[in-house]
Amino acid sequence: MAKRSVGGNSHGKDVWVSPHPNGWQVKRQGNDRASRVTDTQREAITIARVYAQQEGSELVIQRADGRIRDKDSHGDESSKPDKDGRQ
Repeated sequence: MAKRSVGGNSHGKDVWVSPHPNGWQVKRQGNDRASRVTDTQREAITIARVYAQQEGSELVIQRADGRIRDKDSHGDESSKPDKDGRQ
């Protein structure tokens, strides 16, 4: 059975890379605890990208101040409209 997000998109939980008191954390959206904690943001991004690809979800990367730095979708792009609004 496919996982569903609040918006109705069929994909896994978004995967976040965010600051943690001990470095950087990889955390799936909605979870209370981090899946992994790393020393560097680069290492956390590498791990989070694998999780997002496996789950077909969005990777969200935060800066040290908590602002979103980047997003990368690993979900089904075929259902999104193209630049002209066609599917």
